Amino acid sequence: MSHTGRTMGSAIRITNGRVYDPANGVDGCVQDLCIQDAKVVAEVPADARKIDATGMVVMPGGVDIHCHIAGPKVNLARKLQPEDKRLDVVPSTPYTRSGSGGIIPSTFATGYRYAAMGYTTAMEAAVTPIGARHVLEELHDTPIIDKGFYVLLGNNVFLYRLLKEGRREEFREAVAWWVNATKAYTVKLVNPGSDELWKGRRNANISDLNENIDQFDLTPLDVIRAFIETVNDLGLPHPAHIHCNNLGHSGNATTTLDTMRAAEGRRVHIAHVQFHSYGGEPGKNPTSRGPEIADYINSHPNITADVGQVMFGKATAMTADAPLAHLLKGVSGNKWVNADTENESGCGIVPFTYQEKVYVHALQWAIGLELFLLSKDPWRILLSTDHPNGGSFTMYPKLIRLLMDREFRNDEIRKVNQRAIRKTILGDDLAREYTLSEIAIISRAGPARALGLKDKGHLGVGADADITIYEDDPDREKMFSTPRYVLKDGKLIIADHEFRADHEGRILHATPAYDPDIEKAIRPFFEDYYSIRFDNYAVSDRYLHNHQVIPGQIIPAVQPQ
Repeated sequence: MSHTGRTMGSAIRITNGRVYDPANGVDGCVQDLCIQDAKVVAEVPADARKIDATGMVVMPGGVDIHCHIAGPKVNLARKLQPEDKRLDVVPSTPYTRSGSGGIIPSTFATGYRYAAMGYTTAMEAAVTPIGARHVLEELHDTPIIDKGFYVLLGNNVFLYRLLKEGRREEFREAVAWWVNATKAYTVKLVNPGSDELWKGRRNANISDLNENIDQFDLTPLDVIRAFIETVNDLGLPHPAHIHCNNLGHSGNATTTLDTMRAAEGRRVHIAHVQFHSYGGEPGKNPTSRGPEIADYINSHPNITADVGQVMFGKATAMTADAPLAHLLKGVSGNKWVNADTENESGCGIVPFTYQEKVYVHALQWAIGLELFLLSKDPWRILLSTDHPNGGSFTMYPKLIRLLMDREFRNDEIRKVNQRAIRKTILGDDLAREYTLSEIAIISRAGPARALGLKDKGHLGVGADADITIYEDDPDREKMFSTPRYVLKDGKLIIADHEFRADHEGRILHATPAYDPDIEKAIRPFFEDYYSIRFDNYAVSDRYLHNHQVIPGQIIPAVQPQ
């Protein structure tokens, strides 16, 4: 049973706002919106409370499809950078609790800062199964926004054993069991096959999708195909969410294209695709293959991707790709944490700063913009910075300005390493300026659709009353930084730019059907190899607090356009 956690509230009418609701074909029309009991409705009583949005822009609440905001790795990153906390203290108010900011804010500050930009939903993108309890408690502690997480199964030793032995039906049942046991939303793959090499041969890594994974007589391509097929067969609301092999390495666009081809028309989501769009030779400076990656995604409607835009300034590499973290530690010389999660995944954390004059950093920044500006379908190339890997989610307003304001973008291009810019087609050749409707797609409607969230990302009757009202301003960075009003589940959270209420939000998760007999196969493995007993592993429903089960969807394979 789902417990929505919604409070029956008073009716509200938003009047005279310029509404951008691309999911329903509304492109800047001046119209009223009616809200009753946490939902958008057709009409409310004449005496309903009114919000006058004359001259303002009305959009659905923002949806972040890929970020890192809760769990063991996030806490490690907070501990690794105490100086951030001393420099950015978030005081309490009559409606909000205190916290700390920095590149990785505390739970309270995370929820408030998302809301303060008009975002009402965010998905934590990488959680080890054994860390699920920790994540659920921290997400419960993250106010206002709805949230869920993707469970890391792409380097799971037990699942690899099933694949090695050809036990595909049991593999399918085990994946469904793990999603249920952890209360996850979908399955995440990170650099499939790399953990075994990393643990077995010092600092080794997968460099080719046809390379053998030690001990398993499998290749990363075998693993990727199995998970894409299984997640689609299970009908999870969001497809397999893949961090491709060779992230950050010159020439990795070839691996990315091979990964996307492996889907064979099935749904797949490629995470932070900017980090996977590089040409050149391994060990040498990268070049851009952004146009080629954008063209492939444009012509394959089964693929969605978030960009993972690099933004100059402070960031933190935070990844289940342990070999990558070790590489970045060597490049940056910064402090470093690396860990192995038993039988499940790895983890690496490195504080990082992107600099305008550094060739590689400028190229990464430029490739992200190439991907956005070359996208022919904004519903499928979506806004993210892979927070905090490419930069903070609080940089979204500046990123939006870069996409909407060609003159501003060209001014910024002139500030960065010009040798890097010459390796791209960024500049006058890409004169496109995103419209407000397209911004509403890449930051709201598109992520909601890719996540299978039928009640979010739009303002039609029956939608969740997650609504943001911005004062129209030619400075789009300023506009998207400071919404005039934010409503979550029909509750007025921000009014006149100030917090007026707090809110708990919900955990979003999936419950795919599975055969309980699969536990008979899983249990002996736990007793032999885990430090936690099988009976103590699955997460109890009491960790869900307010929650909502998101139903799955079966979508047939599609052919390229």
